[in-house]
Amino acid sequence: MTDSIFLIGCGAMGGAMAAGWVAQGRGAALTVVEPVLARVPAGVHAVAAPPADAAPAAVLVLAIKPQMLAAVAPTITHLAGPGTIVVSILAAVETATLRHWFPHSAAIVRAVPNLPAAIGAGVTALAADGLTAAGRRLVTSLCEPLGAVVWLDGEAQIDAATSVSGCGPAFLFRYAEAVVRAGMAQGLAANQARQLLAATMVGAGRMLMTSDTSPGEMARQVASPGGVTLAGLAVLDADDVLQRLLAATLAAAGARSAEMAMETRPKR
Repeated sequence: MTDSIFLIGCGAMGGAMAAGWVAQGRGAALTVVEPVLARVPAGVHAVAAPPADAAPAAVLVLAIKPQMLAAVAPTITHLAGPGTIVVSILAAVETATLRHWFPHSAAIVRAVPNLPAAIGAGVTALAADGLTAAGRRLVTSLCEPLGAVVWLDGEAQIDAATSVSGCGPAFLFRYAEAVVRAGMAQGLAANQARQLLAATMVGAGRMLMTSDTSPGEMARQVASPGGVTLAGLAVLDADDVLQRLLAATLAAAGARSAEMAMETRPKR
């Protein structure tokens, strides 16, 4: 087995990964399997179907739709040998399911990237089964072009990570939509409200990444006694409305993730 990387699927996330690996100088080791070849970044070796005579890869990355796994897996099992690390970004597809389809692989890694990974500003949550220290370093380096990398304690945390960061951009975009509308109601133009909020979200995110202060304390630091921020926080804090809303939001996402896991389990 060589140091080859096989990427199965090249949609938005798969394409971002491929572009990142090319930038790292790993393009020569990469083969992308993607029926729509126009999706594949320039300069990457791509094929429309899995090559039947290919040797097992060092890393086999699954970036297809979860519902496609049962149909695609039998065509690529030969790419996962005893030394292969299988990295799956398939939402809700459990390690046991991946082991069923790739029983000879050395390790299984579940990865939860999010949409900003497409511009190198995302975060990828990772949980592994059977991975060595060297394998962990390799997988970390493969995910770093997408943004921050967070290793979880185990697969049991995957649903929570999916709710927080995988779904997180959509929740933040919905929040942004509401704030922009509220800003417009107070007299801002739509582009002004959007620019002000976007820059604010980026700055606040950087502070969260670089500070050990809790988010609650950071909010209190912004609010002066009797000031305008405190007046707004009082609305968000009343009857724990925001906390209860977000707890219900993440719980709903987690419940759907569990349902999808059941849907993608192999039929016995």
